[in-house]
Amino acid sequence: MRIVKTSLVAAVVLVVILSAPVLAHHSFAMYDQTKVVTLTGVVKQFVPQANHAEIHFILLADDHKSLKKGADGKPVEWGVEMAGTAQLVPQGVTAQTYGPGTVFSVHLHPLREGGSNFGARVPNSAIVKCPLDAATNKPKLPEPGKHCDSVMGSTFSGGKTF
Repeated sequence: MRIVKTSLVAAVVLVVILSAPVLAHHSFAMYDQTKVVTLTGVVKQFVPQANHAEIHFILLADDHKSLKKGADGKPVEWGVEMAGTAQLVPQGVTAQTYGPGTVFSVHLHPLREGGSNFGARVPNSAIVKCPLDAATNKPKLPEPGKHCDSVMGSTFSGGKTF
């Protein structure tokens, strides 16, 4: 009986030791959890990955009539890290629903380091997709200072509130 107990304790200790690197991989410590940034942009690429799917996008300009340009004259790109692809599919967040050209809004925690345009999606907050205009088949854009949640017919994925 003592051998069984010792083996069981050894197995539990081994599981704890081996799971530490896995848990460390999923740390969001590099993101500033005290800051929330709300951005609206156009999807450039949806990157499905097992651990953390990403959406890479180009920001809309403040007037929402064009793409935002940096000091170098190039479009300002951002990325948002989310849960793994398998977790996102039931939430409606897929490469098909957020394909290139899709206009959407998201709340994210930016990187702590600053200077790098990347963030982690705020947990349980929706990603909101702007609807397409039936007549033009182009996205209906939010008014300046607003986001896709303000556009009639917008779609919420991954949460019920924005």
